Order: sequence, then C-alpha cells, then structure tokens
Amino acid sequence: MNNGTEIPWIGLGVYRSPSGITTQNAINYALDAGYIHVDTAKIYGNEQDVGQAIRNTQIPREEVWVTTKIWNADHGYEKAIKAGNESLKKLGFDYIDLLLIHWPVEGGVRLETWRALENLLDDGKCKAIGVSNYMVRHLEELLDNCSVPPAVNQIELSPYNYLYRKEVVDYCRSNKILLEAYSPLTKGKKLNDPSLVEIASKYTKSSAQLLIRWAIQQGFIVIPKSTNENRIRENSNIFDFTISKEDMSRLDSFNEELITGWDPTDTP
Repeated sequence: MNNGTEIPWIGLGVYRSPSGITTQNAINYALDAGYIHVDTAKIYGNEQDVGQAIRNTQIPREEVWVTTKIWNADHGYEKAIKAGNESLKKLGFDYIDLLLIHWPVEGGVRLETWRALENLLDDGKCKAIGVSNYMVRHLEELLDNCSVPPAVNQIELSPYNYLYRKEVVDYCRSNKILLEAYSPLTKGKKLNDPSLVEIASKYTKSSAQLLIRWAIQQGFIVIPKSTNENRIRENSNIFDFTISKEDMSRLDSFNEELITGWDPTDTP
C-alpha cells in the first residue's frame, strides 16, 4: 500500500454472515485453506466472532489481516473515535490492520470522520486507513483535506461493472490508492452467464474462480464472501492459472453497469 504496509491479495468477506458459529466456522475454513485476510464491519454484527475465531487458532495475530469499518451512524470526530475503539474491543485485538469509512455520507462530517481515523492511526490502533464506496469527487475532497491519504478504496467491482467504474479505478491508480473489490462474484447473479462459463471452461475453472482471478490480474484486492467450506477453498484456488490477454479483454467488455448493492455515484 502507499504507506509501505503489505495487504494480502485475497480475503474472506463476512457480509451477511450470521453472528455466532456460522461466521466462526467460515473463518476456520478460510484460515485452514490458507487465507490470511478477513473483512468485516460494525454493521455486519460479527466483529466479535471474527476476533474469537482468529484468537482460537494457533496462527499469530500479526499474520492475519483484519479489516473493519466505521458505519454511517458513527460519522463525526468523536463518534468515529468511539466506534473505532468499540470495534477493537469487540474484535479483542490491540490494533486493526485496516480501518475504513464504510460509506461517504452527505455533508462535511465525513472529513471529521477521516480526521478521527488519522488520530486512531497515530495512536497505533490501526495499521492503515482507507475508505469504501468513494467515487472520484469524494476522493478529491478527501485528498484536498487530509494529512494521510487513504491506502485503500473498497468498491463493488466485477467485469459486469468495470467500465462503469473505470473513472474511479483510474483515479485511484493515479493517486496510489489500492482498489479492493467487494461483491466480485456479483452475489451469484452472473455465475451462470454463458459467456463467463465458456471462458472459465477453457481454464478448467469455475465461473467464480475466473471472476476472482480477473480481479487479481486487474491489480485489485478481492474479498469473495461464502460460509460454505468447499466454496471457500475453491475461491482461494486461483493462483495456478493466468487469464490470457484476449480473455481479459473479453471479460472487460462484459460491462452492464451492474450494481448489486447501494450505488454511491450520486451521493453529494
């Protein structure tokens, strides 16, 4: 990242993973399969389970990357400081690897939130700070008013919205902000797309594996979500093949402006 810290290419997302044993088991499957990166958030309601699962393993804390996020209701300097400390307490850790602003809520309050993240970084409570769902104008505002630039921007990215997001992708690349792709598997909406299946079959891989590999070759960090042990293992098995330039171009052309969640494009 732009602060010299290394972040693992692939992580397990736990969005909508139920709190309790389901999330803990998913993390156990992932760690056993070789993942060393877990992405959670306050709003997911499973930070405590993430921390518990990691503490219950024999893997040293410093070898597992954990991301969490400041939710909309916690914007503002004092609220964000409190929320960051509460996340630390729920996780049961001394520090968070990456702390993100989850959404660019309206108004100047998000700059106060960023100031709080800079403070938490200075205090050693996180290794890196970044944003999620920030479009170009949100990033421009932030870069004009920050002491520490964001290390990461986490946005929805897949071949089905790549061109739609090209402006923010190019902006992040030019400003040394790493892109992190959430919902890389389109929440399952496009896994049976005949064109995608055709390309995947050439590499004897699943559609999901092809989408994850596409993200890696684009230079994106990628955080597929699953609680199924077999799928978690399958999703990590993407480092033994390379998508050809021709097929990457075909995938890049799939753009349908598909957004499977809330679209921050029009947020002031």
